[in-house]
Amino acid sequence: MTVSDTCPLVQAFLDPTTETWSYVVYDRNGGSAAVIDAVLDFDQASGRTSTKGAENIVAFVREKQLTVEWVLETHAHADHLSAAPYIREQLGGKIAIGDHIREVQGIFRDVFNLEKEFLVDGSQFDHLFAEEETFRIGDLEGRVIYVPGHTPADMAWLIGDALFVGDTLFLPDVGSARCDFPGGDARKLYRSVQKLLALPEDTRMFMCHDYPPNGSRDHQCETTVAEQKRNNIHLHEGVSEDAFVKMRSERDATLGMPRLIIPSIQVNIRAGQMPPAEDNGTVYLKVPIDTL
Repeated sequence: MTVSDTCPLVQAFLDPTTETWSYVVYDRNGGSAAVIDAVLDFDQASGRTSTKGAENIVAFVREKQLTVEWVLETHAHADHLSAAPYIREQLGGKIAIGDHIREVQGIFRDVFNLEKEFLVDGSQFDHLFAEEETFRIGDLEGRVIYVPGHTPADMAWLIGDALFVGDTLFLPDVGSARCDFPGGDARKLYRSVQKLLALPEDTRMFMCHDYPPNGSRDHQCETTVAEQKRNNIHLHEGVSEDAFVKMRSERDATLGMPRLIIPSIQVNIRAGQMPPAEDNGTVYLKVPIDTL
């Protein structure tokens, strides 16, 4: 096994508005790549979108002359809109997510009373990954790890020695993801994290978000399994399942809804596509009243 099989190159991109990390993961030899969790800029006050942030990803891929094989989503995000369709349009690749997205689509089809044509079969995505499925990015092998808890559909992507955890874990001084969205489950999240922490301790772990406590440091995107096991404030070694569930449930009860959850979910369960335009040619996003 060569270095290129186990150690992908990773370029991170921070969206400061939503504190989201997006990634380009690529092999050292063949120039194949995947884009993970790309962000579409969205101004809630005006309802206007922009691809300014995603254009940085496109520029990097073109500069490196990479071939995008996959445009991956760790889950249907509740804090930003996906730029996956723009990335695919500009760079190619297949938009993919975990196959449990169908469960999330079913939940939110009812929450938003979506049009009858909206299908809850995941067909909006180019590929639905099953647990433990493998895939290739040039010389690199990727493996899918099912990590429900934050939502029913979260997947982590293990590509070589690089693990992209989505919203399961944050950096050690931030802890873990909330579990109070529809379909979330703190007990399932605890068990999901144990699967990730059972990987080799030198596995590089890349976050989907970083929220520096009280502005105490700059945004960071990377840690290791060993560092999480030693220092994660919610899930370090020795924390029991019951203790975590109690902490997470009490903490979640104090949290407000993410600022962009209503527009984000409606778009992201459609693989980043907007709802169909109405008869006046304008696209609208719904706001359910007294529901979430």
